[in-house]
Amino acid sequence: MSEIMKNLKVIFMGTPDFSVNVLNSLVYTTNVIGVVTKPDKLVGRKQVLTESAVKKVALENNIKVIQPTKIRNEYQSIIDLNPDIIITCAYGQFLPKEILDYPKYGCINVHASLLPKLRGGAPIHKAIIDGYTTTGITIMYMGLKMDNGDIISQKSIEIEKTDNVGTLHDKLSLLGAELLIETLPNIISGQINRIVQNEEEVTFGYNISREDEHIDFNKTKIEVFNHIRGLNPWPVSYAVLDDEEIKIYEVIIGEDIYKEKSNGEIVKLYKDGIGIKVSDGEIILKTIKPSGKKKMSVKDYFNGFQEKNNLIGKVFR
Repeated sequence: MSEIMKNLKVIFMGTPDFSVNVLNSLVYTTNVIGVVTKPDKLVGRKQVLTESAVKKVALENNIKVIQPTKIRNEYQSIIDLNPDIIITCAYGQFLPKEILDYPKYGCINVHASLLPKLRGGAPIHKAIIDGYTTTGITIMYMGLKMDNGDIISQKSIEIEKTDNVGTLHDKLSLLGAELLIETLPNIISGQINRIVQNEEEVTFGYNISREDEHIDFNKTKIEVFNHIRGLNPWPVSYAVLDDEEIKIYEVIIGEDIYKEKSNGEIVKLYKDGIGIKVSDGEIILKTIKPSGKKKMSVKDYFNGFQEKNNLIGKVFR
């Protein structure tokens, strides 16, 4: 089987950092004949044209790179490479039927959830935000609809209280690469049991919107805690204080309850934290980024105040 794997003609489709471990594992074990990724984009204030993480790996390994703007209209160059299998991971576009029907071993997707839970583009963020204690990787056949194809294999991982979207992202990226390489020989040999997804169990993890980033202090302390760590370190949650947007990276759950205070109100200042009233108690801010400033600890933030006690009673919106 190792010789068959080495000769397997693979086209890989992916774009962000999450996909890199999967591509590297395929480069090591198969014959990657092409990489499809999103077009280079302008990034930052200086608008620097930037390659995707996947493109950089492809160029380092002298692999042909294809960057269609709309793959549904620009797929012929992919088919012309005559792949045995197409593998996608966080590519970001729906594949047309012409591509899905072409490869001998099909089109396979590496998805960062235990389908049918959390279909969509932000399953890692939403797993934490929605309070999941377990998530994982699904290897699946691709379909015409979003993440609705038959399941081939799955592996779960615990979401720890100390996880944020960054740490969970890295764990799942490694797990995805590992499970794919374990599963590929069975796909090639036909020794798989296709599992049709139960549509009654479907949930979604849609891409994060600007509205999703705003913190609602009317929620419970565990909901606010999960929301903030589910967006750290990107795109980062925020709230507004005195018309200034403050990004909030890290919080801990407090023990005090302030029934007579307003949700979002600053109720207590600690040596290195800001206590804020939520629906069932207190959340303590630990790491923030005020507008126009760098990310900092709350302890450092206090250094900018002559009378930090004036913060008491102000309300985050």
